[in-house]
Amino acid sequence: MADPRHVHEFLGSTKVTQGHNHRFAGVTSRAIRISNGRHRHRFSTNVDFYEDHRHAIRGITGLDIPISNGRHIHFVMLRTTLNDNHRHTYRLATMIDDPIGD
Repeated sequence: MADPRHVHEFLGSTKVTQGHNHRFAGVTSRAIRISNGRHRHRFSTNVDFYEDHRHAIRGITGLDIPISNGRHIHFVMLRTTLNDNHRHTYRLATMIDDPIGD
């Protein structure tokens, strides 16, 4: 597993619902170890405001997805909190771990 202290940045946009969408950005928690050296991360943040409302997003990423040079990303598809009588779905892919490392 990668360094258990590592985190990932993330950013994205929700799907359009009721004629609008929201943007979000944040940083995950440190790694949560799973069996076989795999791991996930918790995340939680608020989306931007639109017409006097906002939503929260929170959850746990999917397992690490290996990419090149021993690095990895994570993915999740969830829904925002209910605010202003609606929710938005969103897809979140983390940015690469240790993007400026060797």
